[in-house]
Parts: sequence; C-alpha cells; structure tokens
Amino acid sequence: METIPDGAMTPSRLRMLGLTTACLAVLGGCSAFRNARLDEDAFRVKSGRERTVDPADGSLLDAFRGAKDTVKVNRFLWTATLDVLNFLPIEAADPFTGVISTGFGRPPGGGQAYRATVLISDPALDARALKVALQTQHGPVDAATTRAVEDAILNRARQLRIQAAKF
Repeated sequence: METIPDGAMTPSRLRMLGLTTACLAVLGGCSAFRNARLDEDAFRVKSGRERTVDPADGSLLDAFRGAKDTVKVNRFLWTATLDVLNFLPIEAADPFTGVISTGFGRPPGGGQAYRATVLISDPALDARALKVALQTQHGPVDAATTRAVEDAILNRARQLRIQAAKF
C-alpha cells in the first residue's frame, strides 16, 4: 500500500476545503446587510382605507385562485339589511360576495328566535337581487315570514335611496 504524504490533497480533503470555502463565502455575504436600514413602515399593519394593494404584487398562490369571485353589491340593500336585522348578532358579513350571516336572536317584542342568511347578488335595487333565508331553532320558517322580512329590507333600502338623493 502506498502512503500519502501529510501535505497531499486527497479527494476528501478537497471536498472539505471546498465546503469550508463555500460556507465562508456565504457567511461573508451576510455582513453586507450590517449597514442596511429597516423600513419602519414594514412593521406597521395597514388596514381599512390606508391599505393599498399594488396590482403588480402577487404570489405563487395567485395562480391557484382563479378569477375574482366578487359581486357588486347595492349599498342601500346592504345597509337596509343590517338595519332591519339589527336585533340579530352578525356572525359574518362579506361585502365582496354579498353575504350576511347572523346568529340566533329574538325580534323586539317577539318570542321565537330566528337566524338569517342574506345574499345580495346584484348592484340593482331590485327584489331579484335580494335572497333571504330565515331559520328557527326548530327548522325553516314559513314563506310568508321570509317574504315579510324581504319586503321590510326593500322598503328600508328605498327609504335610504330617497334620503341619499336629497343630499
């Protein structure tokens, strides 16, 4: 067997030297960020009116989201629904899809608890744009009660539109 002199470069020593050099290069590159300044606004969470989204921004997940699933919602129907059903606790309200979902609540002066789910599917102030589903703790309510709630919401929406036209 041949003996390898102490100073000779074997393949394992070459690999170790290459790995060490690569690690030192990566570690040395980290020092370039030492004098970098942090953006103070990066830590501030923006919401509501101050939040802006650049349409050019995106992520890899945007490819899987598909088309925008938003519906234009009539603001008068939306506000009227919240006004008429104000005795019910709101569980979810999504103005982008037009869905308002409530928990169980008792109407003023009433005895039975109701839960409602409302879909506003059109920007027009029209009965076809409004779909109301009422439910009691024992099951669905009769169609006359649902129609009465729909009529109350539509009447309130018309009142709100008339009030808005005055200003």
